[in-house]
Amino acid sequence: MVRLSSIKQWSAVIVVVAAFFVVCPVAAQERVATKPMAVANPHPLDPVLKIAQEGLDRVRTEVKDYSAVLIRRERIKGKLGEYIYMDVKIRNRVVTDGKTEVPFAVILNFLKPASLKGREVVWVEGKNNGKMWVQESPLLGLKIPPVWLLPTGSLAMAENKYPITDIGLENLLVKLMDKGTIDRNRNRPEDCEVKILKGAKIEDRACTMITLRHIVQKPEYEFERAEIFMDDELKVPIRYAAFLFPETKGGETPLDEEYTYTKLNLNIGLTDKDFTR
Repeated sequence: MVRLSSIKQWSAVIVVVAAFFVVCPVAAQERVATKPMAVANPHPLDPVLKIAQEGLDRVRTEVKDYSAVLIRRERIKGKLGEYIYMDVKIRNRVVTDGKTEVPFAVILNFLKPASLKGREVVWVEGKNNGKMWVQESPLLGLKIPPVWLLPTGSLAMAENKYPITDIGLENLLVKLMDKGTIDRNRNRPEDCEVKILKGAKIEDRACTMITLRHIVQKPEYEFERAEIFMDDELKVPIRYAAFLFPETKGGETPLDEEYTYTKLNLNIGLTDKDFTR
């Protein structure tokens, strides 16, 4: 027989590990990506910024919501974690004249690893005092009562690089625009290298692979190399991976973070009812 006191102790421990994805901070209103400075001289990042801007425009005007299996791996406090698989449903924010008409909303259902299977997380922008609903995976076959947590609180962020508020294709594209524009505006063209490769694939999806590499290591660079895979048909990024500078010259560039959206379906018709708990 399982003691009630033991269940309470385990519940407190398990809630700590509520995990989420993400990629770039976002405000309550639709975020405006940084615009490149008007510079006469061309830069290697120009075609990347053009692709990212076109993708961002498409997501904001043509993509209302979507579902996917998100595969995430992150380095947290210097340690690279294991792969986490989540079934995600995301509804994009709709802003008209500066007012949010449809709030950003997220559902996460954890699939792998086994220790996380069955966990469900729901968050709706501007609702529930900013908190997310967390239903932990069963403990010893017993269902644990759900809890409400702040996305940026210590419990929610204990094993996560980013809060749930940062998840999604739009946030990823804003991040690409912001970081790419900052690089373009403050650094010399010869400091970075860009390669665009047609014919790449993520599972069965034909993609264009964009590789951005910082040739010279500087304190302001968060990564040595970043890889972005743009789906050729859907015109959105379905994979992003960043690698750190090697610890020794000529050494391996360790993975810092990676996010891959598989089985992506756009405009599936999510409603408020889907996010009500």
